[in-house]
Amino acid sequence: MDEDDLLALAVRLAGAAAAAITAVRAAGFVVERKRDHSPVTAADRIAEALIVEGLRDAAPGIPVVAEEAHEASALAVPDGRFWLVDPLDGTRDFAANLDTFAVNIGLVDQGRPVLGAVALPAFGEVFSGIVGRGAWKLDVAGRRPIAVRPVPASGGIAVASRDHERDPRIMAFVRERGARLVPMGSAAKLVRLAEGAADLYPRRGPTMEWDTAAPEAVLLAAGGRMAGWDGAVLRYGKPGWRNPGFLAEGRA
Repeated sequence: MDEDDLLALAVRLAGAAAAAITAVRAAGFVVERKRDHSPVTAADRIAEALIVEGLRDAAPGIPVVAEEAHEASALAVPDGRFWLVDPLDGTRDFAANLDTFAVNIGLVDQGRPVLGAVALPAFGEVFSGIVGRGAWKLDVAGRRPIAVRPVPASGGIAVASRDHERDPRIMAFVRERGARLVPMGSAAKLVRLAEGAADLYPRRGPTMEWDTAAPEAVLLAAGGRMAGWDGAVLRYGKPGWRNPGFLAEGRA
């Protein structure tokens, strides 16, 4: 399968997982707790099973690393290409009946994301991109290209996780940039940068690699940039799968 085939596969599975999550939400669900006390629901497990099975059936030569499977048992870091999957990014928002939760399916090659699909089930949107080739948004209006925007003269919009928006370092950074801060959950923050609806995403706390691989690919494909606070690009396939803080930007 070439990159176009792999992206089409990721988009299809992200859309199918979004539909499954929406069905669970409509039917009602119980919130459980994982070993680290973070929430998990039937939607997480159903979506992950759907995605992992679909990826393995269609592209059996590419290993799959998925969040819930990792929680059940430590996973070794694959060589070369591998998928990174977060079947329900933003479970806290999902459980709280908020809308900014996502499905993330990213492909990593030699430690960097090369393509990805991000579905926002509550909005009926699927974002996708191939780094160096372009990014797209699919919704009821169809599929169309997207790109980051120049920062508006008014200072632009910064997005931040709800549990980090009051971090004094984030607040100081946003004030220095003259931006307006909008709290937002999950990978929605990065794809809103990619489509030109926001401009900055400063993150001081850690994330997991499956949280960022797919949306970083979309952002880079749309012309944005993302790096650690030291300026180094994020590497994927690290022991423990944990990212440092980072700054994601649209276009200066």
